[in-house]
Amino acid sequence: MTGEIAATVLDLDLSEPLPRVEPVAPQAWVLVRLFTEPLGTALIDVPAEGLAPAALAAAIDAELGPVVRPRLAGGPVPAGGFIPDREPGFLVTRRRVLASAPEITVVVCTRERPAALARCLESLFAQRYPGFRVLVVDNAPESGATAAVVRDAAATRDWVRYLAEPRAGLSYARNTAVAACPGRILAWIDDDEIADPHWLAEIARALHDHPEADVVSGVIVPAELETRAQLWFEQFGGHSKGRGFRPDVFGPHTADRQSPLYPLPPFGTGANMTFRPGVIERIGGWDTALGAGTPAMGSEDTLAFTQVLLGGGTIVYQPTAVTHHYHRRDLAGLHRQMVGYGTGLTAAYTGLLLRRPGLLWRLIGLAPTAYRDLTGADSLRVSTLRDDFPRELLAANRRGMVAGPAAYLRGRRAARFAR
Repeated sequence: MTGEIAATVLDLDLSEPLPRVEPVAPQAWVLVRLFTEPLGTALIDVPAEGLAPAALAAAIDAELGPVVRPRLAGGPVPAGGFIPDREPGFLVTRRRVLASAPEITVVVCTRERPAALARCLESLFAQRYPGFRVLVVDNAPESGATAAVVRDAAATRDWVRYLAEPRAGLSYARNTAVAACPGRILAWIDDDEIADPHWLAEIARALHDHPEADVVSGVIVPAELETRAQLWFEQFGGHSKGRGFRPDVFGPHTADRQSPLYPLPPFGTGANMTFRPGVIERIGGWDTALGAGTPAMGSEDTLAFTQVLLGGGTIVYQPTAVTHHYHRRDLAGLHRQMVGYGTGLTAAYTGLLLRRPGLLWRLIGLAPTAYRDLTGADSLRVSTLRDDFPRELLAANRRGMVAGPAAYLRGRRAARFAR
């Protein structure tokens, strides 16, 4: 009997025997790995009788066969686990990277969500990484709940630190973290996420493999899909916007195939990003007219990525660096998020143009591409939507885009007043 859960979230490694999938939900969203390396995702229908391991293997093979079969010596996905004849190269190179891994400071900016913060911190404490610190920035605290969570965590971990930033706004909190950690590699994660145990190790892999990288962006997958709203968010592209699990590098050499001014699909997301020392300072810090807690509601990360690329910097997309996000559970929350995404996007462009008015004509030239991505049946935004997706959410997103420029100007005035 199918329950009320929209989809079961499974994190499966093909080196181990596959489980039976019980019919607690009509679908199973599966993150497929091999020797901890994420290879892809699949949304699989679950029949009333459930899925036996062999049926699950066949469904994964049907969805991801071209990706996973080359890793399985050419054979189909096995139900009983894949046993290699030698240690996988992916694990060998990770071990080499960890032997000389740099110290990383993980930053969590939060505001009055102590339970979510505690859950996030527990995932950081489980990192399989030799040297890192954690900084929690408490943004405009209204109680001592966040401080208490950090105090309890720091009681047995002297590498956990707490800072309060009294001015409301995510960018203020981010700038406080940057000022407190000069010369450090900063890895950012949101409080409504949990980190994969190898998250930092895979960030270190990207930094090792790409010494030219200014920024490393990982992939964000759902931690749960229990409600229709959470599943609809994934249909819209989730946080990864269809980027997939193929590593990529973006910089001056890719300008011919990807403009730095149009941030979809290959750019990063603020909930899973890492900056080398000095990069944020080089772009002038986080724009305090953008981000959660401002009229723009977001996109301080989008503007930062764009500024890095416009300045000749390099962004590495490293999909093996995984975090798991708890999406908004109700339709009202998803509606606000869609409005916020639209508002933040055009607000970020407004901020960019106020800094560099000469970019206007380049942006106008990209407008037809953006329009096709928003409306085309084959666009990343629309092609993954199913019939049950509420089209009002798309309209809300577009209304947000219209409101973005004015929202940025209001946020800018408020930031000047705060200073």
